[in-house]
Amino acid sequence: MPKASDTLWDLAIAEVEKRENPDDDGKHVEVWEKSVLFMGNKNGGKTTIILRCLEREEIPKPTLALEYTFGRRARRQNAPKDVAHFWELGGGTSLLDLIRIPITSNNIRSFAVVLVLDLSKPNELWTTMEKLLQVTRKHMNKILSKLEKTNPEVATEIKQRMQNNLQRDHPDYELVDPFPVPLVIIGSKYDIFHEFDSEMRKIISKTLRFVSHYYGASLVFTSKSEALLLKARVLINHLAFGYDKSKSVSVDHSKPLFIPAGLDSLSQIGPPPASDSDIGKMRANTPLELWKKVFEKTFPPKSFCDLQDTKDPAQDLQYAEYEVDVMRAQKNQELEQYKRNASKSWKEMDFDSD
Repeated sequence: MPKASDTLWDLAIAEVEKRENPDDDGKHVEVWEKSVLFMGNKNGGKTTIILRCLEREEIPKPTLALEYTFGRRARRQNAPKDVAHFWELGGGTSLLDLIRIPITSNNIRSFAVVLVLDLSKPNELWTTMEKLLQVTRKHMNKILSKLEKTNPEVATEIKQRMQNNLQRDHPDYELVDPFPVPLVIIGSKYDIFHEFDSEMRKIISKTLRFVSHYYGASLVFTSKSEALLLKARVLINHLAFGYDKSKSVSVDHSKPLFIPAGLDSLSQIGPPPASDSDIGKMRANTPLELWKKVFEKTFPPKSFCDLQDTKDPAQDLQYAEYEVDVMRAQKNQELEQYKRNASKSWKEMDFDSD
């Protein structure tokens, strides 16, 4: 019981000791703390998904650069609330350098990634997925290489967890390449995707099933429908708060897919959706590269430059600040004047022809 004379510091020490020491029933009180990075297509629905997971009734706003929020949940009554740190990368593939900010050697052990892909834009799908996952994996591999020298036990634990995404007796155990941390792939805007030609839906669905299985990821299709958002929440809450993992599976291509990690197989997915003659003409070094070539034959990708977000946030009215904008305009005028004076001085300089 706190005393009236206790300072805030005394109360803080008591709270830490309470969490670190066994409680009355002899069980250790452990606070769960996880970090989750959301990334994917620009305007793909990442913010909406985060708000639903945190049960916040807010109107989603466009994400500028890298944004942060958090959620708290108690796994049982009277237990300390667990904390989940939610990071959201805006701008699609235009801000790849920011990926390294939330992922550090201190939190990679408890990190997860949610990749949100806009199903209504299949021509952007593979490029977006490839760029984001490649940069994220490269950064994580650098961290793991460093940990192998500074903290080999943690590095070994993370690698072992990667390999455990599939049971050792799974027929595809030697054929996949698990992502360094838990990964969930969400196909958003299913309501629009559902209106596509059935063959197009089948190609996209099979391709995402293969990619998810190859990376040891969970896959779910969602939209603004509460029923579909609930399925996405189940997977994310498992990553963020340790809630029970769903064991239900839906692989029917005519319906929204829901496949938790490790519950699919290459035999069920089948071969890439192309004729044997077409596949025979394609040169690929890996199964992933073969699926990419087949997918991009049907959905030619937009160039990486087309996917860059060229809009200047400084010109966006939603971020307007009068005092800052006035000062910026003044500095821009001073810069232009400096350029004109410098140019004039340069032209008037008399160079020795020797």
